[in-house]
Amino acid sequence: MARVALALPDALAQRLAHDASRHGHEVVADCIDGGELREAMELLRPSCALVLADPRYLDADVLASADAVGVRLVALAGTSSERGLAARLGVRETADTESDWAGLEPLLGGFGRSDTPAPAAHGTVIAVWGPGGAPGRTTVAISIAAELAALGHRVVLADVDTHGASVAPALGLLDEAPGFAAACRLAGTDSLTHDELDRIAQFYESPAGGFRVLTGIGRASRWPELSAEKVSAALERARSWADVVVVDTASSLEADEEISSDFFAPRRNAATFAALRSADHLVVVGSADPVGLSRLLRSHADMLEAAERTDAVVVMNRVRSSAMGLGAAAQVRQALARFGGIHDAVLVPYDQHAFDSAVLAGRTVTDAAPRSPARVVLRDLAASILPPPPRRVRSRRKK
Repeated sequence: MARVALALPDALAQRLAHDASRHGHEVVADCIDGGELREAMELLRPSCALVLADPRYLDADVLASADAVGVRLVALAGTSSERGLAARLGVRETADTESDWAGLEPLLGGFGRSDTPAPAAHGTVIAVWGPGGAPGRTTVAISIAAELAALGHRVVLADVDTHGASVAPALGLLDEAPGFAAACRLAGTDSLTHDELDRIAQFYESPAGGFRVLTGIGRASRWPELSAEKVSAALERARSWADVVVVDTASSLEADEEISSDFFAPRRNAATFAALRSADHLVVVGSADPVGLSRLLRSHADMLEAAERTDAVVVMNRVRSSAMGLGAAAQVRQALARFGGIHDAVLVPYDQHAFDSAVLAGRTVTDAAPRSPARVVLRDLAASILPPPPRRVRSRRKK
């Protein structure tokens, strides 16, 4: 049985309240606007809320209150403007205002659902991080996801960047309703199941091997939706849904609680810290030029401390003699070893044409430039992190 709160016009509220009672649910609040709904969620703690996607009933404050107390919020929309508001706010759980209760039941967070909560986690989480200055974190994360998918793994790419999410535009995907924020919201109410992940994820199609994408927040101001607890929970559920979860993180490692007097306030960089600590493998991306090397060497130790580990794969991107002089690869390796104690770094050669072609087409480098020397290095990197899965051999019965 669900405990339902309503924030709807009178006629719609009466119809759905009657339907809810007929299906064995309890309507605990019938609110006249969003402010009253926020109070009801705080005091009564319903399991879910049905809200009209209209500014009178639904706004960012209502959504934040629902997230804070763990209420599953379903937006009802009957017009294009109402559907647009739900999309702008990132509400994935939406239904038409004419829907009957049978159509609403699957959206209420497990009540009447056939899907069970996700089983224990088994997949691998790979977090991709790099210092500020656009060293190519997102490009490397996308390439690792694409190459692992091409190897035969079931892959999901999650954009956890709270400062400048860019996976969706890089792959030509829509990001009006960010998938990872929806995953965090569902994880916060303990209702993130495999069916839900299938619903909120977008699919990147590729002849080499497609993969799923949980898109990032379209506006940086939405970072409070990605709290550390929700990010950790969402990644744990995702790793039981896929063989590999590749996470694109933000660069900032600032511990903002040190400059705040409110120790319980949400932290903008908490998502990055949570992703790094949830990872089984860390990939650190730096730009192979004097400035990029300096940034990586200064922040590498801080990243390991934030991730609470001692090792990571270092990838130096865009290796070229025009920025490092003759013998660019040797100079990069020497600088890493001398000043950072970093050995065996992966060096990605500079191939601007290949990456420009990929961005222009909204494709991965695997698809846009399969023969690129940069792509070959990234393919080998992915295979070294996670080898191809064993092939299934069909047994033949003797006649």
